[in-house]
Amino acid sequence: MAQIPNLDNSPLNLKSLREQSQKDLVKILKDIRGKKCLVIEPKLGGSLSLIIQTSLLKEYGIELRHLSAEPVQTDCTKVVYLVPSQRDLMKSISSHVHDDISKGLQREYYIYFVPRREIQCERILEEEKVHHLITIGEYPLYVVPVDEDILSFELDLAYKQCQVDGDTGSLWHIAKAIHKLESTFGVIPNVRAKGKASVLVSDILDRMHTEEPMNSSDMALSEINTLILIDREVDMVTPMCSQLTYEGLLDEFLRINNGSVELDSSIMGVQQEGKKMKVPLNSSDKLFKEIRDLNFEVVVQVLRQKATSMKQDYTEMTTTNQTVSELKDFVKKLNSLPEMTRHINLAQHLQTFTSKPSFLAKLDMEHTIIETSSYDICFDYIEEMIHKQEPLVNVLRLLILFSVTNSGLPKKHFDYLRRELLHSYGFEHMATLNNLEKAGLLKKQESKSNWLTVKRALQLVVEDTDTANPNDIAYVFSGYAPLSIRLVQHAVRSGWRAMEEILKLLPGPHTETKRLGFASSPSFATLQGASNGLDKIADGRRSLVLVVFVGGVTFAEIAALRFLSAQEGMAYDLIIGTTKMVNGHSLVETFLETIG
Repeated sequence: MAQIPNLDNSPLNLKSLREQSQKDLVKILKDIRGKKCLVIEPKLGGSLSLIIQTSLLKEYGIELRHLSAEPVQTDCTKVVYLVPSQRDLMKSISSHVHDDISKGLQREYYIYFVPRREIQCERILEEEKVHHLITIGEYPLYVVPVDEDILSFELDLAYKQCQVDGDTGSLWHIAKAIHKLESTFGVIPNVRAKGKASVLVSDILDRMHTEEPMNSSDMALSEINTLILIDREVDMVTPMCSQLTYEGLLDEFLRINNGSVELDSSIMGVQQEGKKMKVPLNSSDKLFKEIRDLNFEVVVQVLRQKATSMKQDYTEMTTTNQTVSELKDFVKKLNSLPEMTRHINLAQHLQTFTSKPSFLAKLDMEHTIIETSSYDICFDYIEEMIHKQEPLVNVLRLLILFSVTNSGLPKKHFDYLRRELLHSYGFEHMATLNNLEKAGLLKKQESKSNWLTVKRALQLVVEDTDTANPNDIAYVFSGYAPLSIRLVQHAVRSGWRAMEEILKLLPGPHTETKRLGFASSPSFATLQGASNGLDKIADGRRSLVLVVFVGGVTFAEIAALRFLSAQEGMAYDLIIGTTKMVNGHSLVETFLETIG
């Protein structure tokens, strides 16, 4: 399991959240006496690895298994299932129970739904005639701290469910998660939302306050000053671009999962034939914390400098007589050697991808699309990708970027590319294309694109970006400033009122609400940096803004937010909440569906 991130330096006491989730789980397991087998749905297992260590579970005499279609092999008489509320999983569990009965095994069964039980799941258990044999409960895990400034609601499919299936269940879950945060850290006085789903989350949150009002002492002391909710739909340009920060690239090429990457041990310099290795990536690793948000070009230089200085120190050590304190300093430096080795190996591996001409050509094309400088060149490039049968996800990712910035494609081009895609990749991909069309990501052009206006007004393309000493968030994409983060930048600097007209050009409605009963807290109008003296909490800490991405956020966007928070004159610490960490590939994959 990945190393559990250290949350000591978090601007909000996320440790208390994690400890509460640990306690809740341990209580469930302690209340079931005797030896038991805990069967966890694999994806959920990943989330739990950020909450509790496996060794701790084993101390309670628990056998661990992953849920699969195969019957559970164990000598325990008590089997505890920890699963999300998904109907297909109920079929697997029911077949396990039937299998045990047919073998004459007598067991006690428990299902704990995460984060809550749903009637449709219990119906299936009734249809399968096993409901009466199972004790049912809930494990209310709504939010998982992924790092000291990131919270995940672990909703992989939220974007696709809202956009394609019309299923808004995930929005209730997000509101519930924020409501739970408020019960710990106080009611958030200021709420800004942009996008259909975000405005809905804000409404559900208000309804929850009416139904379960907090007592007045909670109202007065809010640790979070402002909540900003942004739909992924508002900015689908950013995730379709290739991220160029160190952590962003690691995610693009190696897929970061629950704060770690899994790769061949040979890449990490360990010679074990065909063995996989898990490498944790979180702020507990001091060197990673220092370089994760830098543009990758700079990371290579930083690592080179560190290695050179270490080599010099070593030479000095072996050729001169050192004082004890100098020796001590040297040994201290040596302690960071494993981290150095780890990131030199990872960076070297990344360079095998980033130095390829095909990668550089794709970056060029992304910039050409964003700058809307030549429609024909972009169209021809995508057409050629289809004819060369490049991986479908790569083609769709660029095609979505092209369609979104052009507000769709002219009918003739749309029909032509759609036909070519089906010829090249097979007609079973019709469902995928329909999903993308339904979500508005690939469509026929019905009106003139307003991307140029938005791009200019928000200064999304920044010429001559200095990646080594950045003065703008555009460094995370070497010249493109993520639209989503520009919106956050305006929201915390001067509010959205000043840019009302631009907001109207982006998908979905926007709202700004001030919660009642907060006469004393800074209003939207005064949420403008250090000058008003209202940006500090009573004990001298900076005010906190919680930025929630409904539909996922990329590591490059998080890097841009951290960059903003570190700027001089910025009066806020930022905490990021997201339905899931995403990149262009993982987002496109949620729409993939084959017929038959």
